[in-house]
Amino acid sequence: MHAALTLLLLLLGGTLVPVNRQFRPTPDGIAVFVVSNGVHTDLVLPLREDRTGTDWLSQLQQPALAARFGGYQYVGFGWGSERFYLESYGGKLPGATTMLRALAPGRTLMHVDFYRQPPRPGRHVAALRISPAQYQRLAAQVALYFAPDSSGPTVLRNAAGYTPDDFFFRGRGRYHALRTCNDWTNGTLRRAGLRAALKAPLAGSVLYQVRRATREPAEAQP
Repeated sequence: MHAALTLLLLLLGGTLVPVNRQFRPTPDGIAVFVVSNGVHTDLVLPLREDRTGTDWLSQLQQPALAARFGGYQYVGFGWGSERFYLESYGGKLPGATTMLRALAPGRTLMHVDFYRQPPRPGRHVAALRISPAQYQRLAAQVALYFAPDSSGPTVLRNAAGYTPDDFFFRGRGRYHALRTCNDWTNGTLRRAGLRAALKAPLAGSVLYQVRRATREPAEAQP
């Protein structure tokens, strides 16, 4: 019991320790967002970004999606447990058995959600403006977690997600108690050189450090 409590305190304490503390937003940079539903976090990026030549519909190589969502502006990416995602359809909360099984290493999916307009910053949405170089690193990190097969760089797991605008793709990596959806979001920000938490077990952990990045005194970018 004491060991579990100590581990929990260490995990939560990691929320307060910043990584890439020197990061500062780029005033005229590319707008990206961290979006939470209170439990899970997604990264929301421009569907097309002219300065870096990034086009997510092209990268996904899914012609039906390209035809359907070509007029949208943003796309969200989340990573998580296949078991948990697939038992969450219809707004259901997965049962205790699924939650416990998700604590053990298991397969993952990438959740892709198309947005007609950028998210509106608020309680569950934090916005950052980043440089083109930072955006390229961020996009490259996201792309790494799609599991390819012989037919292309992405594999649709299901023909539909929770809504008409979201989908699940086969993901790379294993989900477990110490490697969660929020850790993925946090780690992706960190590896792109953006401010992040040392450890982010909760959605609030990710949002806290992203918001701190916008409040630090401005200084020259490296």
